[in-house]
Amino acid sequence: MSGLLSPLGADIVGLLGSALFIAAFAYANMVKVIDKVLFNAVNLIGAALLLTSLSVNFNLAAFVLEAAWTLIAAISLVSALLARRTVEVQP
Repeated sequence: MSGLLSPLGADIVGLLGSALFIAAFAYANMVKVIDKVLFNAVNLIGAALLLTSLSVNFNLAAFVLEAAWTLIAAISLVSALLARRTVEVQP
């Protein structure tokens, strides 16, 4: 993947991922009830963008953190979607 992005492009993608993390964190701290689907989807996209950035500018510690964040966000997103589906199906 590193051949597809220039170092500047990787920085821009990484900054966008960071902005999504900050937005999700702000959202979680400003609302009374968190929409877990939205929160985890934004975190998952942010982590994926940062992992993409790390394919050009590799840093092991950041890679481990973002890989864990991606996994947690993906599992949490699936769980939130299943919970939402269960609630919508019940009369």
